[in-house]
This record gives sequence, C-alpha cells and structure tokens, in this order.
Amino acid sequence: MTMMARAGEWEFGISAIEAVRQGDRSAFDDLVRREGSWVRGVVFAVLGNRDRVDDVVQQVWATLWRRIGELRETKLWRTWLYRLARNAAIDAGRELTREAKHGRQAVSAVVREKGSPAADQNVARTETNQVVLAAIAALPGLYREPFVLRHLNGWNYQQIADVLDMPVDSVETRLVRARRMLRDALRGQLE
Repeated sequence: MTMMARAGEWEFGISAIEAVRQGDRSAFDDLVRREGSWVRGVVFAVLGNRDRVDDVVQQVWATLWRRIGELRETKLWRTWLYRLARNAAIDAGRELTREAKHGRQAVSAVVREKGSPAADQNVARTETNQVVLAAIAALPGLYREPFVLRHLNGWNYQQIADVLDMPVDSVETRLVRARRMLRDALRGQLE
C-alpha cells in the first residue's frame, strides 16, 4: 500500500468520523464497509474464535455509534476504534472461557454416563484443543495477537505489521518468541 493510498484512507476516516459524530447514518455505513475487515482482524486476533467474531464485530460497531461523542480527537479515530474492538474481544474471550468451563463439565458428565471409546477419543481431542487454546490465551497480548493473526487467521507478516502498526521485523521477533513460549508451556502437557 502506498503512502498516497494511506493518506486517502486517513482523510476518508477523519471525514467519515466527523459525519458520524453529526449522526450521518450513511457515513457510518461507509465506515463499516471500509473498515469492516480491519475490525474483524483485530477482534479475531484477540479472540481467536471464528464462531464469535461476527457477533463481537457487530457489538463494536454498535458501541462506536453509541459512544462516538466520547472520541476527543478525531485524528485518533483508528486508535480509538482499535481499543473498542480489542476490549470487546477481550470481554467475549472471558465469556468463552466461562462457557468452555461449563461445557467441559457437561462433556465429562456425559462421558461418565456413556463410557464409550469414541466418546473418550472426542473428549481427549477436546481436552487437547482446550490445553492448546489455554496456552495461546495465556500468552501476553504482545505475542498472542500476532500469533493468532498468523497461525489461526493465516495473515502474512506484512498484513500483521500493518494492522498492529509495527515493522515486519518486530512481527517476526514476536512470532518467534510466541512459538517458544507455547512450546515451553505445552511441554509435558500433551505427551
């Protein structure tokens, strides 16, 4: 992406935000269309759950519409939107964790009742996935976000660098550290 393209997007964002602040629904719809995939990327990077991304993204846009008056400096709209998306994803992640705990308890109860080998394999697979997801969730956000964007969403290093506003070298470094941390966290747990 060239600097001219970025400047054009920047100007669009500022003018759209100003219009949204005035209650212009059409400008809001344009903003959602232009920035929708970026917001989805932020939510997914934090949440790491494809099934919930749409709901959280919808919540982010509803929050933006409701709270646009709280944005003090229009030129910081992207940072503000990033925080809205990130915080909504964090909240949704906490909810998922609570649901997963209850789900594991329900699965364990069914398996105790049925006791079939296929059920045991499904439980083992589910438990393994939960251990891996818990290890990913335990990574510091600094490392978790680029890891999720790369390995769960399939983004390339440049895309990650753009959305996190950092050099590609920093993305590479964070990914190496995240992988090392995950190996250490999972050592002995999956054997």
